[in-house]
Amino acid sequence: MPSRFHRPSTLVRAPARLAGAVRALLFIVAPLAAFGAVGCAKTTGPPGGGAPQGPPPVPVQLASLRQADIEDRTEYVASLSSLRSTLVQPQVDGQITLVAVKSGDRVKTGDPLFQIDARRQQAAVSSQEATQAALEANVSQATSELERAKTLLAAGAISRQAFDQAGTAVKTAEAALRAQQAQIQQGQVQLRYYTVTAPTAGVVGDVPARVGNQVTTSTMLTSIDQIDSLEVHVQVPIERAAELRTGLPLRVLASDGLPAASTTVSFVSSRVDDATQTVLAKGILNNPGSLRAQQFVQAQIVWKTTPGLLIPVLAVMRVSDQFFAFVASGKDGALVASQRPIRLGAIVGNDYVLLDGVKPDERMVVSGVQRLADGAPLMPIDRAPAGSQR
Repeated sequence: MPSRFHRPSTLVRAPARLAGAVRALLFIVAPLAAFGAVGCAKTTGPPGGGAPQGPPPVPVQLASLRQADIEDRTEYVASLSSLRSTLVQPQVDGQITLVAVKSGDRVKTGDPLFQIDARRQQAAVSSQEATQAALEANVSQATSELERAKTLLAAGAISRQAFDQAGTAVKTAEAALRAQQAQIQQGQVQLRYYTVTAPTAGVVGDVPARVGNQVTTSTMLTSIDQIDSLEVHVQVPIERAAELRTGLPLRVLASDGLPAASTTVSFVSSRVDDATQTVLAKGILNNPGSLRAQQFVQAQIVWKTTPGLLIPVLAVMRVSDQFFAFVASGKDGALVASQRPIRLGAIVGNDYVLLDGVKPDERMVVSGVQRLADGAPLMPIDRAPAGSQR
């Protein structure tokens, strides 16, 4: 009869057999599941069983690099001065009764500018003219006496001495008349000084004098500048002084940044300004009419001109400190975008100066670059569609 102590050992071995059977089942099922997953993946695809399709081509504009002459130039603050500037001062003392011009007026030589009260001088001239009339009468009387004395001398009625005295009286009267005429002429010249006229043609400067002001011969009434030709003064830092020479192109810029007048450097100072450590360069330019004497302007000195390539600003992307551009290149009979790192120079208008990264004969993508990635297919168009990002 079997012992009851053998039954517990049989119960203990049953779970172990069950665990082994489960492991054997998993060993068979796992490869089948993997095979089924692979089969499902292979059958997944577009309807109809066709090959997978890539992204559609991006419509973009293409353009070649533009060749141009690249200028190495520097902008400076310059000043303009008149080649002929005249200070207007009165030649007589008196009170201003009329101001005939205002600042900015163009005048010709001899045009009246100011009138100074001349009534006292006019009275003096009138008195001198009355005296002249009296002296003319004296000359006429002395001349008559001389003719009478000549007749009497011929008749022996008077002596030779009396005749000579009559002749001396005529000469004395004539001398007095000439002296008076000289005084009147001087008074009339002096009278003209009370009307201050333009000594030269040009543009009237500041007019500080007013009607009623008392002026002297040292009073500055205004200035007249000839601004048809102006001299531009440019202070160039000593670091570039070695490159300064006569004949360099020199431009004066208008407020919109475009050239207002052009000339060349005609003078380079041999001395350095000890206060600013700059070298003075000058040029003479024809005023287009918009420039004024003593005006501060932006001026450009062109150091040299070299041929180079220009790339549109819209064709450039910047990532951190690196610039990129897309070049249209062929791949499998289609155009794709090829991203290139590039080196750029200064901006010239709406273009960058291209230093390196793209060949002259390659075509650039100049629109829609924000939507592109390296290798993206391209569809060239004449112009960007409405609403596209440039």
